[in-house]
Amino acid sequence: MKAVQVSKPGGNLEIVERPIPQPGRGQVRIKVEACGLCHSDVLVKEGHWPGIQYPRVPGHEIAGLVDAVGADVTLWKPGQRVGVGWHGGHCFQCDPCRRGDFMLCQFGKITGITFDGGYAEYMVAPAEAVALIPDDLPVAEAAPLLCAGITVYNSLRHAGALAGDLVAVQGIGGLGHLGIQYARQMGFRTVAIGRGKDKQALAQKLGAHEYVDTNAGAPAEALQKLGGARLILATAPDSKSISALVDGLAGNGKLLVVGAGVESLTVTPLQLIGGRKAIQGWPSGTAKDSEDTLRFSALSGVRPMIERYPLEKAAEAYDQMISGRARFRVVLTMS
Repeated sequence: MKAVQVSKPGGNLEIVERPIPQPGRGQVRIKVEACGLCHSDVLVKEGHWPGIQYPRVPGHEIAGLVDAVGADVTLWKPGQRVGVGWHGGHCFQCDPCRRGDFMLCQFGKITGITFDGGYAEYMVAPAEAVALIPDDLPVAEAAPLLCAGITVYNSLRHAGALAGDLVAVQGIGGLGHLGIQYARQMGFRTVAIGRGKDKQALAQKLGAHEYVDTNAGAPAEALQKLGGARLILATAPDSKSISALVDGLAGNGKLLVVGAGVESLTVTPLQLIGGRKAIQGWPSGTAKDSEDTLRFSALSGVRPMIERYPLEKAAEAYDQMISGRARFRVVLTMS
């Protein structure tokens, strides 16, 4: 099979020929049809995640068909349309797993980091990491939903906001353009927060009821004029911009951070205490959460905006993604 691997930290994306992997006990082999590129793939490319073994095939937004199953796999059958996301399996034995909180498994695997991912024609994953894809969801559009999609959908549905509440989405990029759609389809009064008046038309097309241009003034003040946000979903990894949103929360409001920045947030205790405000982070979700995301997307019409590249142009696709030029998700296709 053809695969695209990174041979060492900071190395290039190389096209190589590899033997088709065989599924072991409890594993599923997937014939990859599409794989989305995520900014987190930089962790493999540049070696930022501790303990990665090289060479490694990146990719954790995988959509395809079950090709073969290993011993003891009864849930999955060849021919099923399936996907694999960031969460690549769990141990079933640590305290979080015994409580059913598999996403916080102390020994959890990460697709494309712990084991080879989807920049390849075939990949193998633990059976518990596999999610069913609805028949009416095109494979190239399903792939980005397995990381970008699940991250915003799963965090929004667990955040405590109710239909009719004012929910603001900061950023209109790979995560944000999906977050706006999900927020609208969940029944929230949806406010998009972006930089520049030129993004207003897109935000409204995606479903935003209101648009806040950060170039036009302090976004927190704009949110307070709208009544204050019950929830702000921060999708763009700009800690300074995220910190500037705290005062836009209503009483009992929550700032929900899913944009993975590395700089510290700046907030004072007084900003939180008086209004009982909260700041929370949220990772993506398990395979079952992926299935919920995919079904909701198929039902509601939420779709990612994608740019397609063949597997052979993975390096070009990666550059398009990492540079921020992509609108809004880049997807490798195998056919």
